[in-house]
Amino acid sequence: MPLKSKQPRIVPLEPPFDAGTAEVLDRLGPPIALFRVWARRPELARGVADWGRYYFSRQSALTVRQRELVIDRTAALCGAGYEWGIHIATFAEKAGLDAAQIRSLAAGSPADGCWDAGDRAVLEAVDELHATYDLSDGTWADLEHAVGEDGALDLLLVCGWYHAVSFTVRALRLPLEPGTARPDSP
Repeated sequence: MPLKSKQPRIVPLEPPFDAGTAEVLDRLGPPIALFRVWARRPELARGVADWGRYYFSRQSALTVRQRELVIDRTAALCGAGYEWGIHIATFAEKAGLDAAQIRSLAAGSPADGCWDAGDRAVLEAVDELHATYDLSDGTWADLEHAVGEDGALDLLLVCGWYHAVSFTVRALRLPLEPGTARPDSP
């Protein structure tokens, strides 16, 4: 396990922001630490914002619940407490996640009794992608049945993107945002 420094490795920008930084932060969303790191490179921030605009819109083939199952489980599996905390605080209620499901996402299993068949198919796909970087034919069939072909494609991309985000927040050593908790916290 790598040593954890107490300070972020790249310090997020702090207000007051110049006009260009303010513009990219407006595109990204609330000025959380991760977005303020990305805003140090406006072209990067604009690209991320464009990607997120699709996956956080109604154009995605995944529902809010399915998307959050993918993100929350990926963040938990990658030990990305920063990202986990933000998504649970911001989206758990919107995604209809109850306390048992949040605990299961953090440290449980797709086989836990709190999941229906559709949720289980999503979580099994995330777990298998994390463990093997691929999906077996059976897992693919279950996933496609649960979310459709377009949803399966979106799931692959969201899962991969949140691996990248998880790597980023861990390696940057970003502290938790106010009002958030790690997956191992009650």
